[in-house]
Amino acid sequence: MGALHRLMAGELVAASLLRKDIAAALLAEGLLTVKTHGSRRTYRAINTSALKVFLESHYEELRGFENSEVLRERANITRSEQAAETGNSKLVKLRSCPGFPVNAYEPIMCSLYGRELVVNPVEGSFMFIIDWEDFVVPEDVIVVGVENMENFRMIRHQREFFESEIGSQRLLFVSRYPQSTDLRSWLQNIPNRYVHFGDFDLAGIHIFLTEFHKYLGERSSFFIPSDIEQRLEYGSTIRYDAQYSKFHTLKCDVKNLQLLIDLINKYHRCYDQEGYILK
Repeated sequence: MGALHRLMAGELVAASLLRKDIAAALLAEGLLTVKTHGSRRTYRAINTSALKVFLESHYEELRGFENSEVLRERANITRSEQAAETGNSKLVKLRSCPGFPVNAYEPIMCSLYGRELVVNPVEGSFMFIIDWEDFVVPEDVIVVGVENMENFRMIRHQREFFESEIGSQRLLFVSRYPQSTDLRSWLQNIPNRYVHFGDFDLAGIHIFLTEFHKYLGERSSFFIPSDIEQRLEYGSTIRYDAQYSKFHTLKCDVKNLQLLIDLINKYHRCYDQEGYILK
């Protein structure tokens, strides 16, 4: 609807930018002038007020045009404020639920807006941090990013596994779903060590390298279990073959991660992280 907004603002608009059915209707109503420049045509509103009345009566999303332009210029406008001022909560596109989920299998004292917040979801639940800019965790806590939601939901079934591989350090589990850059932005603003727990395949390693390690550097690492070679021996050849054409040249300068890439290519197999959930 950008072309219609421009017409209502009195601007000249290329004919190619306006839907043919809408252009035909506006021309039939005598609301547009047409100018020809060789093979190019442009439209301009004859009377912007009359055009606005016609469009708002036929296209609900264009009602309250002036208000919507004002709202677009306001930072952090909410859906409720849009609805209160225009009756339409969707004039300005917003993410209704920013942030990311967090989980833990033991209580971790964090803070939100400087107030104590204990992350200790009961079995069968997790917490969601919306105002992540003000979410603070103790510096000695290791943040573990979990790619797949089943592993994230069932971390208590993996406690023994994590303690045997990482040790007794306190772990805060996070997920980047729904996908956005919020989690990464939060990680960039805290000093904590980050461990990425994803599938043991070329695509999963690529995600870590491009979406996390690139921004967090040496503070980040890819979680590689001690028994991964044995697991890869009977992993999935189908998954490996499906990823090979896109990621067969994948290499990195992180020694242990390159060794994992070499193992994956050696066995021509991948292994999904859900295999580490104890039933």
